[in-house]
Amino acid sequence: MPTSVDLKKQTFTSRKFESVIQEAMRFMMVSPIHPLPPADRFPGAGVYTLYYCGGFEHYRHIAVANQKDAKTPIYVGKAVPPGWRAGRVGRVGPNVQPLYGRLAEHASNINQVDNLEAHDFRCRFMILGGIESDLISACEAHLIRHFTPLWNTVVDGFGNHTPGEGRFDQAKSEWDVLHPGRAWAARCRGTPPVLVNIVANIVKHRDS
Repeated sequence: MPTSVDLKKQTFTSRKFESVIQEAMRFMMVSPIHPLPPADRFPGAGVYTLYYCGGFEHYRHIAVANQKDAKTPIYVGKAVPPGWRAGRVGRVGPNVQPLYGRLAEHASNINQVDNLEAHDFRCRFMILGGIESDLISACEAHLIRHFTPLWNTVVDGFGNHTPGEGRFDQAKSEWDVLHPGRAWAARCRGTPPVLVNIVANIVKHRDS
């Protein structure tokens, strides 16, 4: 029995894994661009990117980058199949639509706030089923590292859900301060982030 840890003998690396992720990314970035949410419901789980193309003043640089083609995602996310976290993923039937459902939920959240509209967003998505569903988290993480999307890395809270009854002592998220309107967020009683600081961090992210 060893008395110390030899990192060379404990650390696994795989060029094949990186190659598979890169293959998935190439597929993702040439996939069709859709409105948010897509016009048709569809089954499956996977990863997605959201692109802003509207007139909100603090996102003007992102909208300009996305005028001709969706190049700069504002958010990257994932939707997993039922049983995924417990390792019990089975066949996803036509009525199991976690990826579409997540995109539709985002559109609904955006349309609740005062200064954004879902029709100013576009999305890309990649369905990962069967054994490929094991790549969902890895692909999401790769996209976030590569693009550092604003809503993943600077303006936190877009993907938050209502905390439920009796749990509203927390503060509003940065996203809800910048984009007021979600009814449940208005009930949060904690000290919220300062708007001017959020805007300053957006400018820093833009100029980095």
